[in-house]
Amino acid sequence: MAVLVICLVMFCGFFGAGTAWGQKELHVAAAADLEPVLPVLAAEYEKATGVKLEISYGSSATLATQILNGAPMDIFLAANFVFPEKVVAAGLADAKEPTLYARGTLVLWARKDSPLQPLNMERLTDPRATRIAIANQLHAPYGLAAMQALKWLKVYDKVAPHLVVAENIAQTAQFVESGNAQLGLISMTAALTPHFKEIGTFVLVPTYAYFPLRQCAVVMRKSSHRADAHAFLNWLLTPAIQNSLPKLGLSPVQ
Repeated sequence: MAVLVICLVMFCGFFGAGTAWGQKELHVAAAADLEPVLPVLAAEYEKATGVKLEISYGSSATLATQILNGAPMDIFLAANFVFPEKVVAAGLADAKEPTLYARGTLVLWARKDSPLQPLNMERLTDPRATRIAIANQLHAPYGLAAMQALKWLKVYDKVAPHLVVAENIAQTAQFVESGNAQLGLISMTAALTPHFKEIGTFVLVPTYAYFPLRQCAVVMRKSSHRADAHAFLNWLLTPAIQNSLPKLGLSPVQ
């Protein structure tokens, strides 16, 4: 009897472990603006398909560099076209060009307790705005968009001494959320999270002031889960998911 019990315990333990080991996983390199978005979509996708997303966030440039250096990713979701195109050019993607999966939006955000409320674009040149957070334009597409907007709006020379540069757009949001900056040029994906809506307000940066944030993806050619990666990308492009993107801070492809 004791031997039988032990065998049953071992069998159950093995079966449980096998179920966990047998779950499909996708390794996703995701731009920092997706940090508020992908957990929601990943939970929905895992519930629908049983596939778990293991997500690594960072600036699009940093993630592209990691992939070019051999990081074992299955799919790369960037915040623009340029960095996935670098992966394509290196022969590491399984398609001839990146796939557009969403469009991003840049906003100006401030805390509700800021003396710069009510918020508007003119606050960028307010004398009280001594620290303005933006992402690194060389690493983060949202940072490049912010620089383009500041120059297009002809305020760059005035605000340049006050810029606080973050590594990526998620860190930019952290700077202004914490009060280390009075204003932040951040992604709408961050601005629309419950926490940021509770403690702050935002206004849209005029879309004509920066090049469109065409957020694109590539599947890795050497991935052992290419079919699953394409299935996930196709799922992102379904009408149901595309129609849900605006509430998360992204615009659909069409």
